[in-house]
Amino acid sequence: MAKILFVLSGADHWTLADGTQHPTGFWAEEAAAPYEAFRAAGHEVVVATPGGVVPTVDKGSLAAEVNGGQDGADRVAAVLAGMTELQRPLRLEDVDLGDYAAVFYPGGHGPMEDLAVDAVSGRLLADALASGRPLGVVCHGPAALLAAVTENGANAFAGYRIAAFTNAEEQQAGLADKAKWLLQDRLTEAGVDVQVGEPWAPHVVVDRNLVTGQNPASSAPLADELLKKLS
Repeated sequence: MAKILFVLSGADHWTLADGTQHPTGFWAEEAAAPYEAFRAAGHEVVVATPGGVVPTVDKGSLAAEVNGGQDGADRVAAVLAGMTELQRPLRLEDVDLGDYAAVFYPGGHGPMEDLAVDAVSGRLLADALASGRPLGVVCHGPAALLAAVTENGANAFAGYRIAAFTNAEEQQAGLADKAKWLLQDRLTEAGVDVQVGEPWAPHVVVDRNLVTGQNPASSAPLADELLKKLS
């Protein structure tokens, strides 16, 4: 059995271009589906957040319409209710990467608010990448990659092929015109090679030890790819 570190946003809102706060947090399916997969494979999950705050689930991610119906919504809610690790997260500042066999970052708009500018998270990501251990990041989670800046000022993920929430998906979700910046654009500016798949369809990209997914539908297949690297 391996220990897998889940790093979640501690934010409960995303500040839009006009200064208003859009309620958010982590996206339910993106935590629940990988958690189920990792636990079913016999692995232990440890949750960490900036400051050790209990993470907030984006209430929108619990709705029936984004979970394939009410049965799907109930199932995701039940997984989160049983995920007791969410109620006792470690302080991200206290995490020792050496304790974990893999690292995983779910999305939701929360990472756009805090992890995108969190230097502690950025160092953890850069160290995980350099270590060769499996590293999984999905949807808006790749916002955290923006904080992974090396001593020479370059992004540690520059040149890597990844999947991340796209401009098209943000537009279709109705928030692109309200955002301060768009994830696909900012990653591209940092030198990261964003591989764009069809909106809302599962799309996973594997580049060396880095496994990334484009959207919520990519979280389960991403978990499968991460498990292959742990076996």
